[in-house]
Amino acid sequence: MSTVKNYLSLIKFSHTIFAMPFAMIGFFLGIQDSSGAWNLNKSAGFWYAGPLKFVLVILCMVFARSAAMAFNRYLDRSFDAKNPRTAIREIPSGIISANSALRFTIISCILFVVTCFFINGLCFFLSPVALFVILFYSYTKRFTPLCHLVLGLGLSLAPIGAYLAVVGHFSLLPILFSFAVIFWVSGFDIIYALQDEEFDKSNQLYSMPSWLGKSKALRVSELFHLLSAACVVSAGFFGAFGWWYWIGVAIFMGMLIYQHSIVKPNDLSKVNLAFMTANGIASVVFAIFVIVDIFLTSHSANLSHHYSIYR
Repeated sequence: MSTVKNYLSLIKFSHTIFAMPFAMIGFFLGIQDSSGAWNLNKSAGFWYAGPLKFVLVILCMVFARSAAMAFNRYLDRSFDAKNPRTAIREIPSGIISANSALRFTIISCILFVVTCFFINGLCFFLSPVALFVILFYSYTKRFTPLCHLVLGLGLSLAPIGAYLAVVGHFSLLPILFSFAVIFWVSGFDIIYALQDEEFDKSNQLYSMPSWLGKSKALRVSELFHLLSAACVVSAGFFGAFGWWYWIGVAIFMGMLIYQHSIVKPNDLSKVNLAFMTANGIASVVFAIFVIVDIFLTSHSANLSHHYSIYR
């Protein structure tokens, strides 16, 4: 049990709370767009298109995120060892060896691709692209302050990927949710990076805080969160959602405003509260209200169906 606990800590399994709810939004959009994939009268087809595919989507999320986090810890192990804030992490502290973390990454990648194979052909053929994006992020802090956007791009694959798992084609509505994730994650990752501004500067690592300073970086974070809010509002109008959705939007936007109200350039004492608690509430509560609305507002899925980008 201690080994399992160590690996869960290595990959920060609790942070799954950020992207998983948006994957569920994409999945249930796909369920409604596929016109009754949960219908029990479809016999064996129901068990593949419904609960089994739901499990496969969750497994894909877990394997992809495990690969990304383990690889990030493996690649950054020398920096983590020098940073007092991260020196207690599993690899620099000797709890997990670097080679073990790398093997864990490879196994997670293989399991991700295999799981995609059992979902559908499109997900299988796109799985190497997804892996490239989420693994490439770990290199970006070495050469660009736009690394936060690359992280956001990686997590944004959750809603569109889950949607593709169900219907097998692209549609604009889940893509709007993916853009919301890009800017939302980029914004709160900048807030988290405020803690390492001086360390990043002294070690030639790039981030918005080390490039622009804390105050300007927070302005960029606010801009990204404004764009994220604009995306969820646009998705609401485009999908013709009902009032349940808009309650979720209000809570989501409220959490964005809240985290910026408690983090100041000269006071980072509440960064973890903003990073974990506020954003965890934002994603989970928003997803619950969106999914409730999906099932109560039937015409939202019809718009998604008619505005498919590729079939």
